[in-house]
Order: sequence, then C-alpha cells, then structure tokens
Amino acid sequence: MFVSIAMDPGSEGRAKELADLLGQYGFDKVQRGLWESAFVSPETLNRLKRDLDRATDAFDRLRIFQFPVEGTLALTTLRDKKWRRMVARGANTAPSEPAPVRQVRGSQPVRRNAAPVSRAAIRRRV
Repeated sequence: MFVSIAMDPGSEGRAKELADLLGQYGFDKVQRGLWESAFVSPETLNRLKRDLDRATDAFDRLRIFQFPVEGTLALTTLRDKKWRRMVARGANTAPSEPAPVRQVRGSQPVRRNAAPVSRAAIRRRV
C-alpha cells in the first residue's frame, strides 16, 4: 500500500526524532515534512502509528494518507494526541442504490444528503 506522511512537529528536536523513526520504517523524505513509501503492509503501518503516538505530544500534528484501503483513500490525522480517520469514497465505491430524491416546489430534484437550503433561497428559485 502507498503511504504518505505529512508532519508538523512542535519543535526541532521532535522533527529529528520523527525523521529518524520514519527512516527506520523505510520511508523516503520527499520534501520538508513529507515522507512517502510505496511498500508498507497494514501490520507495519499499525506498528508505525503506535510508535508515532509514543513519540509525539499535543503540539505535534501528523497526516497519514493511505491508498488503497478497500479501494479508497484513507486520511488519518493526529492532532492534540487524538487520532481521527476519514475515508474518501470515489464514484465507483458508491452504494448500489442512489440516494432518495425529493422535489422542492418548482425546482430541480435535490438529494436528501445535500447541504441545507434556506427558505429565502428556495423562494428565489421559484
């Protein structure tokens, strides 16, 4: 799997520590604060995340881009010592059934999961 890690360390010393850690895992430095590897197994990535968690504090920020994860792009972030994961689904990975459509008076069909629209905006469309 391809993995790219963007680092925003809290200090110069921490940047050196994290760079050494990523070098041990076989990552190549592409730019300042950006490391990549095309040959990372899921088990190795889990170990790396644990080691990164131990080596960082609340002032450090990391973004880990993984592709493919079940055919999608996964973005994992570490901010304030909390991990968050977001999976980007492409057009080919959409659900088999389309989202329900509702009709607003005199307007084009709107998907239910679309952003909310104010009543004034609806009146202007009609």
